[in-house]
Amino acid sequence: MLRKFRIILAAAFFTGVTLLFLDFTGALHSWLGWMAKVQLLPAILAVNVVTVAVLLLLTLLFGRIYCSVICPLGIMQDVVSWIHGRTKKKNRYRFTYSPAKKWLRYTLLVLFVVALFAGAHSIAVLIAPYSAYGRIAANLLAPVYRLGNNFFAWIAERAGSYAFYSVEVWIKSFTTFIIAVVTFVIIAVLAWKNGRTWCNTICPVGTFLGFFSRYSLFAPVIDKAKCTSCGLCSRQCKASCINPKEHEIDYSRCVVCMDCLESCREGAIHYAFRRKREEKASDTGRAVSNDGRRAFLTSAVIAGASTALKAQEMKVDGGLAEIARAEKPQRSAPIVPAGSISLKNFNDHCTSCQLCVSACPNNVLRPSSSLMTLMQPEMSYERGYCRPECTRCSEVCPAGAIRPISKEEKSSVQIGHAVIDLNLCVVNTDEVSCGNCSRHCPSGAISMVRRNPDQEATLMIPVVDEEKCIGCGACENLCPARPFTAIHVEGHEIHKEI
Repeated sequence: MLRKFRIILAAAFFTGVTLLFLDFTGALHSWLGWMAKVQLLPAILAVNVVTVAVLLLLTLLFGRIYCSVICPLGIMQDVVSWIHGRTKKKNRYRFTYSPAKKWLRYTLLVLFVVALFAGAHSIAVLIAPYSAYGRIAANLLAPVYRLGNNFFAWIAERAGSYAFYSVEVWIKSFTTFIIAVVTFVIIAVLAWKNGRTWCNTICPVGTFLGFFSRYSLFAPVIDKAKCTSCGLCSRQCKASCINPKEHEIDYSRCVVCMDCLESCREGAIHYAFRRKREEKASDTGRAVSNDGRRAFLTSAVIAGASTALKAQEMKVDGGLAEIARAEKPQRSAPIVPAGSISLKNFNDHCTSCQLCVSACPNNVLRPSSSLMTLMQPEMSYERGYCRPECTRCSEVCPAGAIRPISKEEKSSVQIGHAVIDLNLCVVNTDEVSCGNCSRHCPSGAISMVRRNPDQEATLMIPVVDEEKCIGCGACENLCPARPFTAIHVEGHEIHKEI
């Protein structure tokens, strides 16, 4: 029974987190956004003390249920392992006990922490579970999901219905795409062969929670009086943490999947209060099992009730007519969204999970290809611009890299400023009248002045008022000069209010 409850809860979390990365309408975040915020690493980087405390308390009470219920990467491994187990009947009992590789686990944990404190987040997030799953969902699953949506939109259009609408599908960063593919292949192969190998040898979150789970009050307990050392529990344990010969369980690696409980034909394993004497556990096995069931369900209720957060859906108007793509300009500083406060704050908190990239309705955010900020989102305006009324990225960020910001606040935050190269402007190169940048500037920062003030019939050229410019990129996106636009935005390392 406990295993079924665990599977139901895990399926709900896995589906919810995945849908957050697939949803391009913004409709689901108000309902499911809290599932991203209760992931451990984002909660730590966001200095969400309540969430971190609750997760650690749950681990101390009930073991690593975070890994078996809340973590999407852990659940993905279970899915892969389950598929392998169904391919052949003999695969149902294919696991074996193996001693913990402590040197590898602790070395990777230390390197992970050092990388975080040293500011090398692009290295640390390579093995962070939530970030790894985010890359997989955003780069591998989301394009397939959007292609499916576009297929239904094509059918609906021919039926005279607008229940679906087409969205653009493109690879936002080839480097991040390759990393996502490699990450998925490695984790899937390990899960296919040995279940939770990644969780118990590589994952820094699993190792960190393992410090606390070894002292958990409730856990699977082996009744030595009933155990016949048949080894069925060990062969069913995807964490490879049950030593049937010694009747021992390595609780630092146990992910509380409850598989061992149903595999034992002698009823020798119960989810129980560990501090009880084994003699009493033998006599009152059923009562202890019921207590364990109630404890497990209570933990799930605590996790949901203590971390549910409210968000509001934002609607963004449609885009403008598409023009030929421009080349990405070389910027002196990258541009990060309003709400980031500064480049340092953004880099210190970002987990590179790609959730904001998936949620951006304007195709402005994309993963960075720079070595120091690899996979972290940055803004670029070749396919759209950052509309002042859109605050979607600040609503979905679970780690505090992009703080929540209102539409009114966003309109007064200067994330960068526009710079004009008149040598590239079509007014000078083609001797034609334009003014596209001035007409579409939402902050009124660009005005048109005569190229030659002494001649009234002369063409008009743009001038930027840097004090008014907010760096939204509308001018850069809609500038007709190609291959490089005549106007582009330079990012600010520290955002300003205007």
